[in-house]
Amino acid sequence: MVARFLYDRDYHQWIQETVEALRNRDFHEIDWDNLIEELESMGKNDKRALISLLTRLLEHLLKLKYWQAEKERCSHHWSAEIVNFRAQIEYRLEDSPSLRSQLPLLYYKAYPVALKSVSKLFDLPEDAEISLSQVLDEDWFGES
Repeated sequence: MVARFLYDRDYHQWIQETVEALRNRDFHEIDWDNLIEELESMGKNDKRALISLLTRLLEHLLKLKYWQAEKERCSHHWSAEIVNFRAQIEYRLEDSPSLRSQLPLLYYKAYPVALKSVSKLFDLPEDAEISLSQVLDEDWFGES
């Protein structure tokens, strides 16, 4: 199958030819193994992107809520970033609503990374906590 070799030689061309073959319903020309692998990878990439966005969002929320020494100087920047990350998460969820049900698991993966990251910047209190509902609440910015 020529398409299989094209995948390794010229990925962009492989995409173009695969799309064209699908449009033309020319199914015997499809490199099914690589197409399936690419589709599976797309789903994994969406989850990884959400974990990354949740991690960055949590880091900024933790800084805004607990980093008193830098709050006056940086709070506007952190708040703007929080708005941005929440919007990006919502856009992804609009495109893939089925991922919404996976948010608790993705949050569970992102939270310890965010805690570890910000703990390298300042000492977090032992009881530092931000819930998933707070993370997703567009009006919550770490106020007590």
